[in-house]
Amino acid sequence: MGDPVFTGDAPLKWPPMHRSQACEDRPRASSYDDPMPISLDGQLVVAISSRALFDFEEENEVFEASDDRAYMQLQLARVDSPAKPGVAFSLVNKLLAFNVGDVPRVEVVILSRNDPVSGMRVFRSAKHYGLPVQRGVFTRGQSPWRYLRPLSANLFLSTNEPDVRSALTAGVPAARVYPHSARASDAHPNEVRIAFDGDAVLFSDEAERVFRRDGLDAFQSHEMDQAQTPLAAGPFKPLLEALHRLQRDPSGTMRIRTALVTARSAPAHERAIRTLMDWHIDVDEAMFLGGLPKGEFLREFEPDFFFDDQTGHVENAMAHVPAGHVAAGVSNVIAE
Repeated sequence: MGDPVFTGDAPLKWPPMHRSQACEDRPRASSYDDPMPISLDGQLVVAISSRALFDFEEENEVFEASDDRAYMQLQLARVDSPAKPGVAFSLVNKLLAFNVGDVPRVEVVILSRNDPVSGMRVFRSAKHYGLPVQRGVFTRGQSPWRYLRPLSANLFLSTNEPDVRSALTAGVPAARVYPHSARASDAHPNEVRIAFDGDAVLFSDEAERVFRRDGLDAFQSHEMDQAQTPLAAGPFKPLLEALHRLQRDPSGTMRIRTALVTARSAPAHERAIRTLMDWHIDVDEAMFLGGLPKGEFLREFEPDFFFDDQTGHVENAMAHVPAGHVAAGVSNVIAE
């Protein structure tokens, strides 16, 4: 499930309030107390649920075992205890490090089904870790995806699948975070590393439909015949474009490294490469695995996040790296 859905009306008991301490032992690109820009135009905007950014699994177990009021009371009791980093923490932390100087380039907004009271702990946890996250929407059980439009979000990360599907339908790149995924490696502190599947993620599901309908031989033949014809855009092309803009104009010491990790193999590889060339977008690495499990290859790449449209690939990857499911394309059609 995603962030809890709240229904109760009993009053909460407020614990004694103590001033939370922010970490002072790490350099930060921008301060939590820096003034916010009045416009998000031109920035890469990431909207993220509280449970994708922080580890609220223990609190979520309380919610599932009892009710929303017990969950809210627990969050309030722990308001001065910073939550542990969640699956997408490394991605967010590194992207925010691009904000060097007076021109903000990345904005992270909390978009959560949590209640506003629990939202206090989210913001306090962000401040503890030095994350300059100051904007948030807390909807107490209602779907928050509709607020993606006024944010002009480039990415939405949530543990709630219906919210992710709604965002994708609205044209926003979105993925369901698997909260029990492995955490990102700390081996590349100055690189944001992101890995993408190809078909139905960066590209349309045109070729995937041929494969599912007619089999591998027909898929290979189709892709050879269409090698000179660029694939249509998939749901994550806008995010790749936004990352490419950051990549072209690096900030400070931070860099972006991207990888295409696909079940395609030669000769179907050529159409994927030519499509990226047609888009004038470079990826740093490309893995054409021909159906091999992706997890161990991703372990070696060490991404901060991996996006794939097939749950089998995500489940294989999550043992090694942070992973999310893109519920798009023919593999994710829900039977009526």
